[in-house]
Amino acid sequence: MSNASDISELSIREADRLEVTILVDNYTDMLLVERTGVYRRPQVPFPQILLAEHGLSCLIKVYAGNEKHTVLLDAAVTPACLFGNSRLLKVDLGRIEAVALSHGHPDHFLGLEELLKFVSNEQNKQVPLILHPDAFLERRLNIPAIGHPANVPALDETAIKDSGALIIKSEKVFPIANGLIHTTGEIERKIEFEKGFPWAEAKIDGKWVTDPFRDDQGLVIKLKGKGLVVISGCAHAGIINTVEYAKKITGTGRVHAVMGGFHLTGQVFDPVIQPTINEMKRINPDYIVPMHCTGWKAINQFAERMPEQFLLNTVGTTYIFGSDI
Repeated sequence: MSNASDISELSIREADRLEVTILVDNYTDMLLVERTGVYRRPQVPFPQILLAEHGLSCLIKVYAGNEKHTVLLDAAVTPACLFGNSRLLKVDLGRIEAVALSHGHPDHFLGLEELLKFVSNEQNKQVPLILHPDAFLERRLNIPAIGHPANVPALDETAIKDSGALIIKSEKVFPIANGLIHTTGEIERKIEFEKGFPWAEAKIDGKWVTDPFRDDQGLVIKLKGKGLVVISGCAHAGIINTVEYAKKITGTGRVHAVMGGFHLTGQVFDPVIQPTINEMKRINPDYIVPMHCTGWKAINQFAERMPEQFLLNTVGTTYIFGSDI
């Protein structure tokens, strides 16, 4: 399994402010335009429209004193969606300092080559890409209703490198943005009901096995006076495992926000929804923002069971956490 339990507690820098703009997600709604102290909905004039797809990409800006850093988590499915939404949102992708990949599934990396080419050309240098070595595994889905395994695109290391990436493979916690953001690295699996994705398989040592998703990782930011913000891609390791591990490696019990894909969609995950919500209520973050693969049923139940903390995500929304700058 993972060496996760060997990780010592981080001496993590605190950020003053964090902004997370959702460039790509599964849900868009042009009529949601409200703005609050915590989030800003996009205001895009019709007939221009933000696109949604079964993918995820989050632009993350972090501030500390006079420092400002911009990184990207995941790169969606289609360059058209990623670049089109970025243009409408007036996001300058050329300012991205680094890209973190949550795991090696195509709904998180298929836009990566075009993104890396653009950013490396804009900056005339390689772009750091932080991922786990297992992100390059061959993978497939073995869904009983289909009756046979279906291969999914694999991340091509040579193509990614040729696109302008400085590939950084790390199984452990890795600092980004001058230490204001950290990847979790491999996540400890301690929650009994979070058993992964039984239909997902990976080729390891020449054999197809149930995918252990050792490469699944999130990002963690510690906000001054607020606690942790934990951002997941799909949380194949389990969103509760992810949050609890983020708490462990930072030595911080307080959680300000949990956001990202929680992978609770589909009948196979129905029994996991209520235990997940129960545990999330115990963790008691100030905000909960389920996205992407969380699924309609789970999102609605989070809204019902955690109404004061729940925020409905739409493509283009920017979340603002921390003090004013």
